Amino acid sequence: MPENSIGRRLDVFLSLRFSTWSRSAISRAIASGEVESELRPLKASSILRPGEVLRVYIPGIAPSHAAPPLPPVLYEDEHILVLNKPPGLLTHPSGQRWEYGVIGLVREARPGIQPDLGHRLDRDTSGALVLTKTTIANRHVKDCFQTRQVSKSYLALVWGSPPWEETVAEGKIGQKPIRKLELRRSVTEDGDDARTRVNVEARIGDISLVHCRPVTGRTHQIRVHLESLGFPIVGDKIYGQPDEVFLEYMEQGATEMVRQAVGFPRQCLHARSIAMPHPVSGQILKVVAPLPEDMQRIVDGERPSWPDPGTPLPPEDSPEPEEGG
Repeated sequence: MPENSIGRRLDVFLSLRFSTWSRSAISRAIASGEVESELRPLKASSILRPGEVLRVYIPGIAPSHAAPPLPPVLYEDEHILVLNKPPGLLTHPSGQRWEYGVIGLVREARPGIQPDLGHRLDRDTSGALVLTKTTIANRHVKDCFQTRQVSKSYLALVWGSPPWEETVAEGKIGQKPIRKLELRRSVTEDGDDARTRVNVEARIGDISLVHCRPVTGRTHQIRVHLESLGFPIVGDKIYGQPDEVFLEYMEQGATEMVRQAVGFPRQCLHARSIAMPHPVSGQILKVVAPLPEDMQRIVDGERPSWPDPGTPLPPEDSPEPEEGG
């Protein structure tokens, strides 16, 4: 329970947390038993208590499916946990619909610890994700990111075959001057300095597998830089596309126009490795995440495709920003 919510009425708290729901609708759901507390029976007027845990079963807010398993563990000790995050999973739930996120799955699988994120990955991005188990470890990891002591590499499938084997993208990154999509970034003269090293790993017809090493950590950096080079990531709904594609996806889901324009359900970006000083020993900890099946199939020659039109509507909220990706 957030500290600033203690002492509030239950119906007020939930209607503020899920702002598309009216207070009266929330009150009816509470009265029908769709909100529970581990401490006591609840009414709409119940005052929230310190340490109280709420379980929300309201259709449209609560998940409609069982919790996914904890992602594969790449490394774990008493300070650090590194997971191989699958595509489609949030690092932390947010927004108007409750969704499963990595943090919640770790809390269920590792009771007794207080996991925290060392960094974030976009919902669509797969790969190595660092979590911490203690406050000291979390402070250390975030300090390492801030002082550029962390080395990360990504693999991406891009449209096209670059005329070079390796290059360095150095375009400054800022907000696109004229845009319909607020979260979109672009290479701009007055943006923040950004630098990404890119080399070609494999060429598969009109698709290439590239290895990206971001030197800086700007929001959507790899996606922006690859677009600026003329080789947008396969499945990216924002970069390499007109703004209207992502806007239609958010409003209507995977329409025929979206599927035809994008060609694959998610951006083919994978956080392949991460290396940083360990918070206790100081030795460099390097973890490598294997390429996920959907990207591996394309590397092996399968043509990218989007499933049938039954794809459900996406969440109402924008993707999480990530460092570098």
